[in-house]
Amino acid sequence: MTRRALKATGITLCYLAVWHIAAAAVGKAFILPSPLDTAKALLALASTGEFYASIGMTLLRVVGGFAAGVAAGALLGVLTAFSGLADEFLAPLRSIVKATPVTSFIILVLLYLTSSLTPAFIAFLVVTPIVWANVRAGVRSADPLLVEMTKAYRVPKLRRLAKLYLPSAFPDFAAACTTGLGFAWKSGVAAEVIANSGLSIGQRLNESKIYFETPELFAWTAAVILLSILLERLMLKLLGKLTHEREGN
Repeated sequence: MTRRALKATGITLCYLAVWHIAAAAVGKAFILPSPLDTAKALLALASTGEFYASIGMTLLRVVGGFAAGVAAGALLGVLTAFSGLADEFLAPLRSIVKATPVTSFIILVLLYLTSSLTPAFIAFLVVTPIVWANVRAGVRSADPLLVEMTKAYRVPKLRRLAKLYLPSAFPDFAAACTTGLGFAWKSGVAAEVIANSGLSIGQRLNESKIYFETPELFAWTAAVILLSILLERLMLKLLGKLTHEREGN
């Protein structure tokens, strides 16, 4: 085990010890379950098919909304980077989406969409402005000398976009994807809780709260955190692979 891993393990054990002491001081699992109570509840949940079905549906909604948000944000980023008129016209929309609390959006969206579609749409709304702003900034940060050179040699616009502007924007795009995925996951689960979406992590969290099943509530929360970490690592691995392929070409 590396020194970094040992350090991370030690810090985690310290937090677990504090949690255990606090739970022992309270002495009531329905108020504050211990790490052991939470682990037992998580293992019990993991032995049921409903656990995996709920996780699968939540992943489907959030990842679908995230993918749509990345696509829309990338297109809007490129458009507003090249068109000053489009940038000025759409800037208020971007500002409104970024400034409005997620909870307000969830309630508003529920007026028009079903509880099943709301989490995906919320993930889409959260991710789009992040990717949009980063891609726009990345495209505009292309080397001015290279831009002038491509214009002087009359390089076709599509080739210029593919070989100059998009590679320039890729680091910003990658950062937006990593950040956006975390926000999409948290916002999507929050939307499921408020919308009480069927067969979802959010619905299970809601039910655990209503019936005072606190160990189960903590177990579902732990599952959300673990899945968030897993998704982030998968995203970093994918982006790292894409970066390696770009550098190889």
